[in-house]
Amino acid sequence: MCRNIHTLHNFEPAASSDEVHAAALQYVRKIAGTTRPSKANQEAFDRAVAEIAHVTQHLLDDLVTTAPPKNREEEAAKARARAVASGRYQVA
Repeated sequence: MCRNIHTLHNFEPAASSDEVHAAALQYVRKIAGTTRPSKANQEAFDRAVAEIAHVTQHLLDDLVTTAPPKNREEEAAKARARAVASGRYQVA
């Protein structure tokens, strides 16, 4: 599950609220050990996602760097190349 959490800092344009929420959701899923909580745990699950997304957005807003912003397409291409080189995926 955690492979779906991507670096969100130092991209142009900045990470969207959807990207922050998706990362928070993946984190909570990993910690909870489930992709879908029971009805009894749904409220706690949703609250945790919202709180983690909120704190994550504050973190991203507060981080500073002197490095130039990264390009999403270039970073995705690098990740695909690393996956192919590792043997996890075959070239289509």
